[in-house]
Amino acid sequence: MQKCGRWPISVCSWSFRKGIDEIGSVMTALGLEHINLAIAPALGPEGGAYLEAVKRQGWTVTAGMMNFDYEDYSTLETIKVTGGIAPDEHWPASGQAFAKAAKITAELGSKYIMMHVGFLDHTNHVYAKKFYDRVRALGDSAGEAGVSLLMETGQESAEDLQRFVETLNHPQVLLNFDPANLILYNKDEPLPALRRLAPWIRHIHIKDAVRTAVSGTWGSEAVWGAGQVNAFAFLDLLSEVGYGGAVAIEREAGDQRVKDIATAVRRLMAYE
Repeated sequence: MQKCGRWPISVCSWSFRKGIDEIGSVMTALGLEHINLAIAPALGPEGGAYLEAVKRQGWTVTAGMMNFDYEDYSTLETIKVTGGIAPDEHWPASGQAFAKAAKITAELGSKYIMMHVGFLDHTNHVYAKKFYDRVRALGDSAGEAGVSLLMETGQESAEDLQRFVETLNHPQVLLNFDPANLILYNKDEPLPALRRLAPWIRHIHIKDAVRTAVSGTWGSEAVWGAGQVNAFAFLDLLSEVGYGGAVAIEREAGDQRVKDIATAVRRLMAYE
C-alpha cells in the first residue's frame, strides 16, 4: 500500500477516463490499492457489470462519488444553476438517486459518499431553506444506508460552509476537502480554509490549481505541487490538525492524466 506519511494514497476513478479493468492495470503498476470510486455508473443500465468489475479488483473504496448528468461545468454560472440538488426540476429524483448510491457505497465497504451538493446562498432565505431541507434529506438517506455524506468544497467560502454545517448540525453530513476547488472557483485560500473546516473533514482530494486573473472565470488545474495550493505546507497542516483519513489524487484536466497521477503519487510518497 502506497502511503503519504501515515495516510493511504487513493485515486479518483473518474480521473483516468478509462474502464475499470484498465484503471486496475494502472493502479497495480502504481502500487495503489485505494480508490475514490464514481458511483453513478452503478445506477445505469450496465450497473451490474460495473460493480462486478469493481469487486474483482479488490480495492479499498475510500469514498463513493455521486454526480448527475444534468450538471453543467462549462462556466461558473452554469454550474451555479445546475449543480447538485439545487435544480427544482430534478428534485426529488436526484435525492432518490443519491439514496441508491449511498446503499451501493455501503455495500462496497466504504463509510462515505461525496458529492457537490450545489451552490450555497444564505442571502436568499427561500432558496436557503430549500437547500437546508434537501441536504438534510440526503444526510438522512446516507445515515439509513450506514454511510455519511461528504459535501465537496468549492463554490463557497470556508466561512459560508462552516456556517452551513454548523447550522444544519446533521451527524451524517461532513466534508471532503478539495484545496484546488477553492482556487478554481476563486473563493478562498486553501490553508486557512483547511484549518477552519478541519473538525468536519473526513476525506481529502489531492488537486492543485492556479487562480484566475479574470473575475468570473475558472482558474486552471495544475499537477499536484505545480500550483498555488502550496503542497508541502498543505500536508504539514493536515498532520497538524490530526487528519486521519485517505488522500485521494484527483486530476480532471490535461491529456496525460496517468503521467500526472504518477507524478502526484511520487510527490506524496516523498512526504514524511
